[in-house]
Amino acid sequence: MKKISINFIMTVFLAIILSLFLPWWSVMIAGFISALFFSLSKASVFFVPFLAILLFWSLYAFVVSANNDFILAQKIAVLLPLSGNPYLLILVTGLIGGLAAGIAAIFGKQCNVVFVKR
Repeated sequence: MKKISINFIMTVFLAIILSLFLPWWSVMIAGFISALFFSLSKASVFFVPFLAILLFWSLYAFVVSANNDFILAQKIAVLLPLSGNPYLLILVTGLIGGLAAGIAAIFGKQCNVVFVKR
């Protein structure tokens, strides 16, 4: 349980710091680094960074959209097949970021297995 908490916090922390300087794929670097140094086992390798970035991106998208009364989010949700629902767009945004971080974390775990001698 302690490793899961450390991995979750480290993923969010790295994602926040890296997103200040890098584009959207910085969450993949955060997931990769957290899985490389704080290795988890089984399905938690994917799901902990997935949930960390899902929460981070969803909360960040909600805060940014709330500042302009969800006007831009509604317009983008109309362009996508989301029926103009900005909250569904925020959820999709979080899911995409979570998938990217989770897949990068699996790669980080595999690099840990290959390069770290036990």
